[in-house]
Amino acid sequence: MRRDLITDAAIQLVAEQGMRGLTHRAVDRRAGLPEGSTSAYFRTRKALIEGFVERLADQERFVPDPDDVAGSIARTLDSWLVERNRTLARYSAMLEATHHPELRPIMVHSPREQATAIAKMLGHQDPERAGAHFTAFLEGLLFYRLVGGGSTVGPAPGTEESVRDLKAAVEKALRP
Repeated sequence: MRRDLITDAAIQLVAEQGMRGLTHRAVDRRAGLPEGSTSAYFRTRKALIEGFVERLADQERFVPDPDDVAGSIARTLDSWLVERNRTLARYSAMLEATHHPELRPIMVHSPREQATAIAKMLGHQDPERAGAHFTAFLEGLLFYRLVGGGSTVGPAPGTEESVRDLKAAVEKALRP
């Protein structure tokens, strides 16, 4: 689908160049499309940003395995570390959301809703608060591992050792 091709190209551009590198022409070039293709789907830069943010949010939704909640979260986090560019683009979008409130529901509410559902499943007394705390914990863990230079703060992403290390941290954070 052309819309996915465009938003995926936008994600790569933002990961490599930051938000300043995101232009309709740059996306056209990255996606290998004729000039003007991106603006046919996303008329404004704001619409393009919203499009790639929605694509990121869709790609990050997951349903944890109820028999291994910590393990499934750890595997997901590890995959986000392996897919470094997408995760870098996600953090750029989160920072952009501080200036564009319309992006906040996409960037913030979806992960928090998932974390709240996990907290409910685990029997937390206040799942809303536990979900917010758990989201903050996961974001911090992911960010620290992402920018910390890999092996200096944990095992290399994409390894069983990395998943075990992340799972140990997640298990501690999940305790009611």
